[in-house]
Amino acid sequence: MAELRLTEAESRLAEIVWANAPVPSPELVEICRRELDWAKSTTYTILKKLCDKGVFRNQSALVTALMSKDDLAAKQCRDFIDDSFEGSLPKFIAAFVGTSRLSDRQAEEIRSMIEKYKEQTNDE
Repeated sequence: MAELRLTEAESRLAEIVWANAPVPSPELVEICRRELDWAKSTTYTILKKLCDKGVFRNQSALVTALMSKDDLAAKQCRDFIDDSFEGSLPKFIAAFVGTSRLSDRQAEEIRSMIEKYKEQTNDE
């Protein structure tokens, strides 16, 4: 899948869909009219873009999520690390931490995450 970036309007609509999914598309239009002051055509245009990006599906007038908010955020983070740090998580962490120091608690949280997600070797 290509890099996945959402415009501000797409993000606003995505939040509404995630909060209400599955949601009939006419109901989504009404929510967007009420909360965002959008016309029906605006809602459907932006929804189509989100569907084309693989975030949602609008089938038989029912809008469902193909990606959760967390899945989208994870994909965007991976894309950012790939583009900005040659796919290197250690380079990203070094840049993120920079010259600041980690607290003992933060360091322990990171160690725990590493242990949880690291690949198992054949030695184990």
